[in-house]
Amino acid sequence: MTDRGLTDLIIARISLLAPAEKILLCKTCNCERDLAGITKTRAETIIGRKLLSKKPWDMEVFRRQAEQDAGIARIRGIGYVSYMSPLYPPLLRELWDPPAVLFYRGCLPDPERSVLALVGTRKPSPPALMQTYDIAKTLGRHGIPVVSGLARGIDTMAHRGNIDGGGATIAVLGSGLDEIYPAGNRSLARRIVEQNGVLFSEYPPGTKPQKWHFPGRNRIISGLARGTLIAEAPTASGALITARFALEQGRDLWVASIGLGEGPYAPLRGGGKKLAEEGAGVITSGGNILAEWGIPEQVQNPETESYIDGASLGAALAKSLDIGYEE
Repeated sequence: MTDRGLTDLIIARISLLAPAEKILLCKTCNCERDLAGITKTRAETIIGRKLLSKKPWDMEVFRRQAEQDAGIARIRGIGYVSYMSPLYPPLLRELWDPPAVLFYRGCLPDPERSVLALVGTRKPSPPALMQTYDIAKTLGRHGIPVVSGLARGIDTMAHRGNIDGGGATIAVLGSGLDEIYPAGNRSLARRIVEQNGVLFSEYPPGTKPQKWHFPGRNRIISGLARGTLIAEAPTASGALITARFALEQGRDLWVASIGLGEGPYAPLRGGGKKLAEEGAGVITSGGNILAEWGIPEQVQNPETESYIDGASLGAALAKSLDIGYEE
């Protein structure tokens, strides 16, 4: 609980408002008493549009939901940081539609460290899995966290590689932090927290994963990062949504070299090729990222035993063949 009380959690529960509109309300209301006096008409004046939704505007209902969120979060070891907090990730403030509240489990990232978003298809080729792992591990050994979406395939390998390099990887979920999706990555989620990384979500505890949550989740992935690397992506991949957000946010955008190759995996690489044709840079190793950002290649974290061997790589690829939610 902060000196703003439940104010920001209440605002986060007002489903009639878009993320940017919730931020306007956060800036207007400094305490719960201020918020209690906000009628639907007053809210429309603050945000500059008519709320045509038929959903009722009932501040008492929003408050009860916020109290429940705070209670569940406390019981389940979930913290939260609001846009109004000095602990809120500074790069997210640059977005036009940042989340009003971020729920988290683990250690909040160091705002002074550059972060790379590393994303791609849930059904990657084995070469793309290994390049993803190698890049993420190299960055971890140099103290650079990788942020991804905890999905199967590329996301999974990005988190694992970063952890194995000693990095404090960041996972952004499209569900509540007590509803880890996919279920097969629950052990990975635990490992992220145990290794000083963090799980983030703009959704309160108890929220199930829904298809429409993932595009919004992607804006947070790119928003937390200085740059985004697309490892491998077909033309219809959700990773291209993350790429679009990165460009809109004025961040660096690259594609991995393996994601441009021909041969039997070419259908998995149409999206990456298109990005390269449109001007995205090409990355062959983690060292390329360090060079782009002017970071000396001086290892900060000692070499650790690889978490991925041939058998587990095959298992990771097998998991990635399950379609699950579109992301």
